[in-house]
Amino acid sequence: MVWYIFVIEAIVFAAIFTTILFAVYHGDRMYSPECIHNYPPDIQEEYFKTHEKMDVSGKSKNVILAKSCGVLMFTVILTVCAKIAGASTFWQGFGIAFSLMVWIGVYDTFFLDWVLFANMKMFRLEGTEHMDKAYHQKWFHLKGCIFPGLVFALIPAITVGLFISFMR
Repeated sequence: MVWYIFVIEAIVFAAIFTTILFAVYHGDRMYSPECIHNYPPDIQEEYFKTHEKMDVSGKSKNVILAKSCGVLMFTVILTVCAKIAGASTFWQGFGIAFSLMVWIGVYDTFFLDWVLFANMKMFRLEGTEHMDKAYHQKWFHLKGCIFPGLVFALIPAITVGLFISFMR
């Protein structure tokens, strides 16, 4: 594996992830169940006081569909990354994919959630604009990064490892 390629891939992956996030959380799409699902419970509760209640649980059909699409998209991106980085075995593919998923989890938590999400008004749900403290809940986002984040990262990593091992 070539390390400088891995670093470049990590930067590009973060840029792609950020672009997708900004596209999804733009306009009326941010009020969809799969987006509201990512907000802390007290923000959801406040939002649903003035808006129609919908299922935003992890078992919601829309949330499951969105997460499944994310897994598929990440698997494709990470398979390409693993091949470019020189992976030729299951464990190399798995290692590269899992490392990139951990990186994106850390980037998402410490930068996107703690800095951008907490401070940019464009991410505030209508009717919750006044909840500054709720938008700065670091523990909520850190817990999500650890679980289910790390478990979620295993799915594309294992799949990438399998794809790489079959491509030999």
